[in-house]
Amino acid sequence: MSHSLRDHASTRYCIVLGAEGVGVGRWHGNQHQWLGSRAFTSDANEPAWAAALPALAALLGEHAVRAGQCQVLLSARYSRFCLVPWSAAISHPRELQAYAQACFENLYAQPLDGWRIVLSPEPAGAARIATALPEALLQGLQALAQDNRLRLRSVQPYLMAAYNRCSAQLQAGDFLFVLAEPRRSVLLLAAGGAWQQVLTQGCADSDQALQALIERTCELYGEHMPQVYLHAPGRGDVPQLAAVQLCQPASETDPLCAMWRAVA
Repeated sequence: MSHSLRDHASTRYCIVLGAEGVGVGRWHGNQHQWLGSRAFTSDANEPAWAAALPALAALLGEHAVRAGQCQVLLSARYSRFCLVPWSAAISHPRELQAYAQACFENLYAQPLDGWRIVLSPEPAGAARIATALPEALLQGLQALAQDNRLRLRSVQPYLMAAYNRCSAQLQAGDFLFVLAEPRRSVLLLAAGGAWQQVLTQGCADSDQALQALIERTCELYGEHMPQVYLHAPGRGDVPQLAAVQLCQPASETDPLCAMWRAVA
């Protein structure tokens, strides 16, 4: 499930847009260096990215981030996810985009104007995971990249980066992949070799809350519980849950740095 908006250049900087802060890391050959992060407070009447972009501009200026390649990882707070069932009636990419938009609008009960949809590549007959990203956020990131002479190589939901990084550790069979970002979790359920559900849920940063969320999701699966895989890079401790731990959290006090290191 590798989908992002990208060109083919190599990266030098990696920007993380978290739910309440932004951060940036840098590559020097094989050496990784975390430059730092900056918190922001969002207005309840405005989208979160409206506060994130000025914070990012200040952070890039503070660390003199200039003239390189960059990729952006987005917290689930900036993304919408939706399962797009297979339809044999669709034969053209434009039809698929319109179908995906209809799925989003049915799920969220509101128009999807001003959002860009990206679909995971799946074989014929299988459902796809679709991601909707705010067009204004994407344009703002492109403008910031140009202002700092950066080539924007990709903009990718952290969910996709984490899943792609961890997928080699997943065994064959049905599974539930859980991404536990700080205060928000995303769950991907796969069965029979195809995606069955994607769910985003606000969740307290406690083992009890996360375990309850996992159990509720597994109840939808049926009699046989799927294998549960957990990726929790923003947690300072290792969750004590009945799940396979993927990409063990680094001993980082900054959750944005932990997220970056988990997929760097």
